[in-house]
Amino acid sequence: MNILIVKLSAIGDVIHTLPALNAVRKQYPDAHITWLVEEAAHGVIKGHKALDRIIVSKRKTWLKGLAGRSCVKNLREVCSFIKELRDTRYDLILDFQALLKSGVLIGLARGGRKIGFDKGMEHQEHSYIFLNERIKPVDMEVHALIRGMMLLESIGIHSREAVFNVPVSDQDHNAADDLLMQHGIKTPKLLVAINPMAKWETKLWDNLKFSNLADRLIKQANADVIFTGSMEDSDAIEDIISNMKVMAANLAGRTDLKTLAALYEKASIIISTDTGPMHLAAAIGTPVVALFGPTAPRRTGPFGPAHTIIRADLECSPCFKRQCKTIDCMKQITVDQVFDAVMSAILLPKENKSNL
Repeated sequence: MNILIVKLSAIGDVIHTLPALNAVRKQYPDAHITWLVEEAAHGVIKGHKALDRIIVSKRKTWLKGLAGRSCVKNLREVCSFIKELRDTRYDLILDFQALLKSGVLIGLARGGRKIGFDKGMEHQEHSYIFLNERIKPVDMEVHALIRGMMLLESIGIHSREAVFNVPVSDQDHNAADDLLMQHGIKTPKLLVAINPMAKWETKLWDNLKFSNLADRLIKQANADVIFTGSMEDSDAIEDIISNMKVMAANLAGRTDLKTLAALYEKASIIISTDTGPMHLAAAIGTPVVALFGPTAPRRTGPFGPAHTIIRADLECSPCFKRQCKTIDCMKQITVDQVFDAVMSAILLPKENKSNL
C-alpha cells in the first residue's frame, strides 16, 4: 500500500502532523509512506522511522529563480519534481495542508483516494476541489494537531496519543555538545534556551525585557542561558545580549533543525515567542514557557500538559494581525510573569507524548 502525506509548511505545522504520521504507520505497518514537504521544514522529518520517502518541494526557491539567470535550471528542477511526484500511484493521499498550494500538487499526484477537509475551513483557499473524498470541516478553534487526528478518525484511523518521535541522532547530540562547549558550557545543571524572534512583528516581546529576564535567570537561578534563532535573527539577539549585565550564548544561525532539537533536549526549559522552534521544543518533550499575543494558543499553542502560556488578557487578543500600532498584548507581558513561570515550570517532568 502506497500512502502520500501532504503537509508542506511551516515548521510548526509539520511538527503538528507528526502524530498523524505515527498513527498512519501504526494502522498500516507494512505500507510505503511518502511525505511531500517544502524545503524549509524537511529537516524535521528527515530520518523519521515512520517514513519511507520524502519528496521536497523547493517552491520558494523556484519562484525566485524564474525571474533570474537560473530560470532554465529552475524550470528543469520543477519538471523533475513533478516527475518524481507522479512516479508512484498512491492508494491514499492525505491533505493535511488544506491550501491551494497543496491542492494543486494533490491534483498533479496520481492516486486513488485523495482525502481532506471539505469547504468551510478558514483560510482553505478552495483546496477541496482537488479531492475526491471530502471530510466534514471541523472547528478552527480546535488545536491544529487534533484537527489532523480528526481527519484520520474520519477514515477509521484512531489514536488517543500524540507521539512525535522527532528523529535526533547521536551526531546531532554531538553537534549540540560541541556548540555548548564552544561557549564554555560543559555540564549545565540548569540550561535555559530562549528563542526570542518571530516572523510577525506583533509576536515580538521587547528586547530589553529579554535582556533583563536572561540576567535574572543567570544571577538568581544560576542558569546557563543560550539564545537560539535563524541567521537573520543574529543581530537582534546580539542587541539583547549587549544590554545584559552578564554573558549568554548567541547560537542564532549555528544550528540546523536537528541540532536545535538536540539542544532543546538538553535544556531544562525553553522560553519562546509563538514560532516554529516553540513547537519543536514541545515535540521533544521539554517544558515551554510561550509568550502569546496576536495568536490563539488554543489553536496553535505548544501541545501537551507541561507547558505554560503567558499572555495579556485583552479583549482584542487574539486578532491574528501581523501589524499593530500598539502591540499592547505583548507589551503588557512583564519580566516578573515570565521569570515566575520559568521557575515553576522547571520542576515539571519532561514528557514526549500526550493524550488527546
